[in-house]
Amino acid sequence: MRALVVDHGEAGPVRFADVDEPVPSSDEALVEIRHIGLNFGELNYVHQWPAGAVHGHDAAGVVVRAASDGSGPPEGTRVALGMSPHAWAERVAVSPASLGTVPEGVDLADGAALGIAGVTALRVLRKRSLLARHVLVTGASGGVGHFAVQLASLAGAWVTALVGSPDRAAGLRDLGADKVLTDLAQTDDRFDLVLDTVGGPLVAQAWSFLAEGGTIHLVGYSSGQDTTFPSGSLFGFGEPRTIATYGDMTPTSGELTDLLGLMAAERLSAPVGLRGNWQDVDDAVRALFARKIHGKIVLDVV
Repeated sequence: MRALVVDHGEAGPVRFADVDEPVPSSDEALVEIRHIGLNFGELNYVHQWPAGAVHGHDAAGVVVRAASDGSGPPEGTRVALGMSPHAWAERVAVSPASLGTVPEGVDLADGAALGIAGVTALRVLRKRSLLARHVLVTGASGGVGHFAVQLASLAGAWVTALVGSPDRAAGLRDLGADKVLTDLAQTDDRFDLVLDTVGGPLVAQAWSFLAEGGTIHLVGYSSGQDTTFPSGSLFGFGEPRTIATYGDMTPTSGELTDLLGLMAAERLSAPVGLRGNWQDVDDAVRALFARKIHGKIVLDVV
């Protein structure tokens, strides 16, 4: 069968290859993949995976063989895969713990857009009550950012979306952002929670806008830059402020089910900025690295 595998050469980060058919264990379902979702991190940091390994974590498809131990969804179920390894192939053996059932009325391709981005946003925003709190989402035009803006707004927060340029602000107010900024100097607000996808100098700047008792959750570092805090800036009186790291790869079935339920209720939309054919994955990767895509990239497996 065909799959996208890790390529450490100049032509990378992924290439097509013929690989062996998966052999599910008794507690795994065999899923025929219909759509894959690309993430910046897994492509930009491809050196962290072995060359030739089937790559990717996010996808959606149909169960063609249920787990033989009776766990998980039955044959014929439409499913979304989240943070599931080796997902970019025509068929994948998957633990039910990484599957969410896609309800009727939800496009299967939208399910492929959830995965890492949707689950990350949901897990961070569930760390504390957001009702009437001020939330800042950096890199708000990206996949995580689009979900975070919507989910924070649904939870009753006052949401500020920060983007790198005015052309990346499109649609964020419609998703629930109360303010859309290109520079934190444009506001006097103090934030109870910052969901940061950018890293670098922006983290130190956001720290200076953090309210007493507030937290910055670091969920990405797309800037690729170091963070340096000015002398004395980490000292302060009042309720402690914190910086929290994030790297949660625990099973995602519960969060996927919740997110897909919100989609079915038309309370959450998938941030698909590019939909195409997986044969054109090289063009899609270039567009992703060039920051030309707002939201997620979903490619059809045909």
